[in-house]
Amino acid sequence: MTDESNTLFRRHLAQTSDAPIGLEIARAEGCWLYTTDGRRYLDLIAGIGVAALGHGNPAVAAALERQSRRHLHVMVYGEYVIEAQVQLAARLAGLLPEPISRVYFTNSGAEAVEGALKTARKFTRRAGFVAFEGAYHGDTMGALALAGNPAFRTPFGPLPGPVRHLPFDDLDALGAIDASVAAVIVEPVQAEGGVRIPGVPFIRALRERCDRADALLIFDEVLTGLGRTGRMFALEHFGVAPDLIVLAKALGGGLPLGAFAGRDELLAVLAHDPPLGHITTFGGHPLSCATGLAALEVIVAQGLPERAVLMGEYLREKLLALGAPEIAAVRALGLLAGIEFHAADFAHRFVAAALARGVVINWTLNAERVVRLAPPLVITRPEVDFGLEAMRLALADARI
Repeated sequence: MTDESNTLFRRHLAQTSDAPIGLEIARAEGCWLYTTDGRRYLDLIAGIGVAALGHGNPAVAAALERQSRRHLHVMVYGEYVIEAQVQLAARLAGLLPEPISRVYFTNSGAEAVEGALKTARKFTRRAGFVAFEGAYHGDTMGALALAGNPAFRTPFGPLPGPVRHLPFDDLDALGAIDASVAAVIVEPVQAEGGVRIPGVPFIRALRERCDRADALLIFDEVLTGLGRTGRMFALEHFGVAPDLIVLAKALGGGLPLGAFAGRDELLAVLAHDPPLGHITTFGGHPLSCATGLAALEVIVAQGLPERAVLMGEYLREKLLALGAPEIAAVRALGLLAGIEFHAADFAHRFVAAALARGVVINWTLNAERVVRLAPPLVITRPEVDFGLEAMRLALADARI
């Protein structure tokens, strides 16, 4: 980072940590970030799951240019007919399990979570929510109330509620879901929780318990959706359809876009008593929907979910082959992998050492001993090999 940029960065941007990474990005292409000091970095977190197609995909860039020539913002929250919005909503509805058929677009995943919570309350006329220990659903006040790590909730309390947190992947805990609960929200894979993959029996029992209690089931697929886990949506691993699904990150093809989707009768409650009871100024912006549709078509046409299975298996095998005594476990589903270390401080040193060797990775918010990998779905085997060699050397560096 240049001295001037660093000074302005420190002086005028709100800092979210005491030690920001500080890479000054000159450009990004494919799976690589190029900095102003002439270095390049392999992006193994895909801009925190956003860049599923890597950076600068030509189909996405072309869609952005076409839409920008037509119009930018007009009005986005379901009163005007905006072609990019309509086409993306219809395409998503065709890919999502029945009876999910209606989409509400937002700016982000956290806003989509908020919309899903509001929908659940209005539809069920109940107040309570259930989330899980280790969960992460965003940082707005309502989404934060669902967070499974008390360290992030406590400084901002009291938070909206009531919210009950249950142990994740624990069948015995599901009896706590009762007639006071409007909805249960769950990640099919807990990414910030340490890439925790629940058993199929747990998710199926959760669906059954919600049905018995007449509570809605919300799947948060902000990170896991759109091919990341080797299926278009992670729910496909479990043979279960939620009442509402939340999407974001890769949804916009690199631009800000979130969504929550459900069956007609659920989302219909947002249109009356009162009308315009849930609106957004920018959610579903035409540029974001145009790039999102282009990205989705690439994901489907190139079979990227299936490719994620093959590349994910290769990545997992090579991570296990590292054989480092500091590694306690490796968990993976598609191109979402977690390396669990025995100690958090070693995980942090490993992340720093990998960055020094040209690879961007990160640890997870709710499990600091776990380092998460979520590379672009288009990553090649030579690029995976580059990252693995850098991580092998970073393990040795972290021991010093």
